[in-house]
Amino acid sequence: MKILLIVIGILVVIGLFLGMQMVGVRNDLVTQRESIKGAWSQVDVAIQRRADLIPNLVETVKGFAAQEKEVLQSIANARSALINARNPQERIQANSQLDSALGRLLVVVENYPTLKSNENFLRLQDELAGTENRIAVERRKYNETVQKYNTTIELFPNNIAAALFGFGRNDAYFQTEPASRQVPAVKF
Repeated sequence: MKILLIVIGILVVIGLFLGMQMVGVRNDLVTQRESIKGAWSQVDVAIQRRADLIPNLVETVKGFAAQEKEVLQSIANARSALINARNPQERIQANSQLDSALGRLLVVVENYPTLKSNENFLRLQDELAGTENRIAVERRKYNETVQKYNTTIELFPNNIAAALFGFGRNDAYFQTEPASRQVPAVKF
């Protein structure tokens, strides 16, 4: 009888220990999930700042490069897609479209030397460059946070707790577009 009580006591202690481990893992996963949301909101703020700067930049360019309607329209469309995106995956995709459109705008700017010396344009370009740097930093932080979360839920025994409590992978990473990996041709 004493042995049975000792065995039951040991099983209860082991059960309590495992239960506390599972609760600890769950709390860590909740914390990491909230960190992802926080990191995403920082990315979102930086992206919104850029979206707010773009109409001013486009209006300044319009005055100098009225015939470049296709480039300006692609920027307007990409900005609209960015503003109307409903989730991080759509926002990431729209942001990639906007990156591409802004790249084409910078090519247009090279064709208009007067525009490059315009004070308003230079100020807006500096603001946009600073914003692009902020976006890059926030993207990196967001991707690192998502990677940490995904790694945590894949590790044993965390994967058991993650499955038990309904935590799944988050694959909404920022990635470079295949076209941006090509080295631009520089001709003098």
